[in-house]
Order: sequence, then C-alpha cells, then structure tokens
Amino acid sequence: MLELKITRNNNGDISGIETSLVGNDLLSTPKLNKGCAFSREEREELKLVGLLPHQIETLEQQVARMHAQYHEHRSNMGKNIYLNVLHDYNETLFYKLVSEHLEEMLPIIYTPTIGEAVERFSMEHRKTRGQYISYPDRDQIEAILENRLPDQVDLIVVTDGEAILGIGDQGIGGINISSAKLMVYTLCAGINPHRVLPIQLDVGTNNKNLLADPMYLGWRHERISGKEYDDFIERFVSAVRKKFPHIFLHWEDIGRDNARQILDRYRDEICTFNDDMQGTGVVTLACILAGVNASGTPLTDQRVIIFGAGTAGVGIADQICDAMQRFGLSKEEAHARFWLLDKEGLLTDQSQLMPFQQPYAKSHQDIASWKLRDKKHIGLFDVVSHVKPTILIGCSTVAGAFSEEIIKIMAAHVKHPIIMPLSNPTEKAEAKPEDLLNWTQGNALIATGSPFHDVIFQGQQIRIAQSNNAFAFPGIGLGTIAMQAKHVSDDMLWVATETLSRCSPINTNKSAPLLPKLADAKAVSYQVALAVAEQARKEGLAQIDDKISIEQAIKRVIWEPRYYPYRKI
Repeated sequence: MLELKITRNNNGDISGIETSLVGNDLLSTPKLNKGCAFSREEREELKLVGLLPHQIETLEQQVARMHAQYHEHRSNMGKNIYLNVLHDYNETLFYKLVSEHLEEMLPIIYTPTIGEAVERFSMEHRKTRGQYISYPDRDQIEAILENRLPDQVDLIVVTDGEAILGIGDQGIGGINISSAKLMVYTLCAGINPHRVLPIQLDVGTNNKNLLADPMYLGWRHERISGKEYDDFIERFVSAVRKKFPHIFLHWEDIGRDNARQILDRYRDEICTFNDDMQGTGVVTLACILAGVNASGTPLTDQRVIIFGAGTAGVGIADQICDAMQRFGLSKEEAHARFWLLDKEGLLTDQSQLMPFQQPYAKSHQDIASWKLRDKKHIGLFDVVSHVKPTILIGCSTVAGAFSEEIIKIMAAHVKHPIIMPLSNPTEKAEAKPEDLLNWTQGNALIATGSPFHDVIFQGQQIRIAQSNNAFAFPGIGLGTIAMQAKHVSDDMLWVATETLSRCSPINTNKSAPLLPKLADAKAVSYQVALAVAEQARKEGLAQIDDKISIEQAIKRVIWEPRYYPYRKI
C-alpha cells in the first residue's frame, strides 16, 4: 500500500516527499516518477540503481528532450497520443513541457484535436484514467467513488458524452474530454492534478456506429432518458456530495435536454458549474464587452443574433442578457434585443421550444411585416436582413453559415460588427476570419471558437482572438476552490467576465485582438481567481477562515510542476 508524506518548510512550501514506493513501483507511478532526474542518493535509497540510464538530468533538460521528440510526430493526433503517453509516464514532466509551450500544445491536448481523440477512444485506449460509472452499476456509485485513485479531491469534471464539441454523441469516449479539461485547469490556473478526478457517466449511447462497433468499450445500450436518467443523476450527485463536501463539480458536454435542468436542479445544493453554458457565456461576453468598448456603442444598444440555440447558444444569450440588465435594461427590454435561431429557423412562439429557449422566442406579430425568402423557414439571411445586427454569434456547427452575402448586409449597417464563429472543431466554424476581414474591409471585430492562424490583411498581420473557455473556467475554478465556496453565484461569474474583459488588448489598442494570447492564460486566470474569490467572500459563500487573505488562500491551492527531493518512509 502506498504511503506518502509531504514535508513543508516554515513558509508552508513543499520541501520534500517521503514515499514507501521503491524500484519499478515508483517508476510506474506517474504522479511521483522523475525518470532520469532521480539523484544518486535517491537511486540508492529507493532501489533505482540499474533501473535508469547513468546520466542524471534536470527537469529543464528533460523538457528539451521531450520537445524534440514531440516534433518528430507529424499529425496532430500523433502528437496528442505522444503527450498523453508522457502524462501516463511522468505527470510533472508533462505539465512542465506543455506549460512552456502552451500556445503550441494546448490545441493538441484540448480543442480542436481532442475531438478526434474522443472519436478514437476505444481504438486508442491506453492507461485507464479517471472513473467510469455505468448505469448497470447505479447501486454501487458510493463504492465506485471509494475506488478512486486520489484520496483528496477538490475538483471533478464529469460528462455523459452526449454532446461532445460539434461531433455529438460519443458515448464513453467523453472521458477524454473530462481528462483534457482537468489538464487545462492545471496548465492555466495551477490546480493540483493530484487532487482532481475525471468521471464518465456511461448511460448508453444513441450513436449507431458505436453500438455496432465490436471495439466499443462502453455499455452497449441506447441512452437512458427521462426519469431513469434523472434518478441516476440524483444518485450520482448525492454520492459526490456525501464523499466530497467541498467539491467543485464541473459538468461538461451534457446533452441539450439535460444540461440546463441539471444546473438549475443542483446549483444551490452543491458547488457546481456547467462550462458549456456558464464558461462559454463568460468568455463570449468578455469578448463582447471589450468589442463594445472599442466600438463606442453601449451594450444596451446592441442587436444580437445567435445562430445555434442549444445549450451553448442560450447560455451565451443568458450571460449577455444579464449584463444588459446590469446596465439598466429590464428583463423584457433585454430579451427584445436577441434573435436566436436553431435548425428549424428563428425561434418564435410557433416553434417547438425547450423551456430555456422560451424567453427568447419572438411573437408572430414581431415578424408579421417581414418580407421573407421562405415563409416556412425564417433563416439567417432573413433575420440578418431585417434585424441589422451589431453582434453575430455562431454556435451551430454549420460550416460556412456566415456567408459573404450575410456578412456584407451586416457590415453595411454597422461600422465595427462583432462577429464570433464559435463552433468547434475548426472545420465546423461558421466562417473563416480571413473572409470576414475581406468582406468587412477589415472592420470586423472577430473571435473564433477554434484556433486560426494570423491573417495578412492589406499588408498587416492580424492575430485572431480565440474565444477559448480556457480563459474562463480555470480561473473560476481556482477562486472557487481556494474559498471552498458553497455555490457559484451569478455575481461570481459576472466579476470573472469583467476581469477577463479588462485583460483584453483592445482596451489599449483599438486594432488589437479581443482576447490575450493563450500564452498569457495563467496570468489571466490568476486575476479572474482573485476576483471570483473576493466576490465569494463578499457574498458570504466562502467557507475558509476570514483571517486567511485571498492571496494566501489561492497560493495554498496552486501547484507548480517541479521536482522535490525524495526519501523512503
């Protein structure tokens, strides 16, 4: 049985690690393995002599070696597999390598490459990571949680795999999303990777290809729904709440029919967060606030079209609507400034709507005077033509939906249109940034969901802001965990949004991008965490001693990838 003791100095900083593991058992433990960085003394004491090459390396030398090996892989999927194998071998080295090359490697371990990794999960299955809670095992959830690897857990990322990025139901492959999100928490906010847990809720799949695939590793059954699903989620949340009273529970890629009701049902019972709704809403609204500031037109005067009225699209609308109310509009006045479309067209009172979509539906009288191309389907062209939006957001996964015709209509009525094709992966983006700049004579303020290369426009190199949730959820999580907050409140999300917006380069240069570089994500996350933690304490949601400063509380949580001296217990 593993015994582990962390020793600290007078300042509370880690000074060393004592472990009962020796030999190959130690080398096979990725959270402790240092590879060729074990010293001569450690090799003698921990029975490693002869199990490692003679040369003793520093962490920095190992990073250089791994970076060179990384570039021997040509495909993004090959690079993803390489980095995940490294993670399974030596976590400290993995996090040090990726943190030093964050802009280069984040798109490999996270979006957009993670989509392919999810699709290939059963084929590329390697070392088991996290936990799988299958519906047939619903009576054993507490026992399953007892089998977890980390003893202490601050953060869980859980998915049921139904709505993965823009590729839909991927069943048990969703565990790769949970694992990747936790990597981003560590890379962008310093969350301790030894105190996190990825979980896959295996409730079946409606993906016919997976059900017919003999390689598929999940429960081969159509997805449960309705009361069966709700009861299963209730059992899961109850078990988590019992085992981890101070947990931060992050829901990821839950299907449209369930995501909102889960958040509404449990957000006052457990400290919970849905990144597809709340994280996406925060980072998108931060882009909009920065763009509005640059354009000079108040937020309350904006006209917003959102193409894609699912979990993410309505979550974004909710965040912007809340902000408009903070700036003086009534709820009805704010809702009136939104036009949302799904695959059936504009949401109206004649549409079949989910409860969370209903506040944004237009009455038939609102559009009675519109001259339409197709009266049976009020599409994006008709809505843009009549509304003349100042903000156009895409969450549809319909590649090329923002056509030249539509963008030029929009640009003819607003000097600096804010255009955000947010769909992932890259090939499903509603428009390419280069086209948007050309169609608007360079006046569009752009943020994309997937990473795009810099664009050369009229001889000028323009960096395209990526509206990446990595700017939002890591800092929100860090501040929440540091305070052991009871809940994630709307005001905590609002201060996160304001803080991220203030970090925008466009605030000091009107031609700059709407968001910082991904390389700056850790510094941004720290500022977001400070704001979130302060707001949690202000609202009485913090559960740590008021004598502990916010900076101290955050410092106690942050983990850095470095090697410490080892001794045998």
